[in-house]
Amino acid sequence: MAMEVDRNGLEVLARDQCLNLLATATIGRVGLTTGALPTILPVNFRLDDDRILIRSGEGAKMDAALQDAVVAFEVDDFDPIDHSGWSVVVTGVARAITDEDELQALDGIPIARWAPRGNGQVVSISTDMVSGRRLGLRHT
Repeated sequence: MAMEVDRNGLEVLARDQCLNLLATATIGRVGLTTGALPTILPVNFRLDDDRILIRSGEGAKMDAALQDAVVAFEVDDFDPIDHSGWSVVVTGVARAITDEDELQALDGIPIARWAPRGNGQVVSISTDMVSGRRLGLRHT
């Protein structure tokens, strides 16, 4: 099977490749709209099957999640010496997990929080649309 390459010469990654790469990372960026303006916020996250889980305090991320907002989520890795790396972008719906049974099911899944204080709430982002690109050396 031939590798698909985009117009810029980057390898186009399949969904399963993108999810495998997401599973190796712990820090990502959530892009959302707050007050009619775009913003990007760094977050710790964990991939759990087909969803991204983050722990968030009160504020912009939680406000967007409570409204079932469509958000963008991006993770990347780059090696400046080898000039290689990858980027994965997810578009999905963010929602606060408030159901007690669902929260209990997450008890065994450690989800770090970006900020050092408090536990915050858990936000789930669906992986409705996933795309990725790789530059340089091929890593699986």
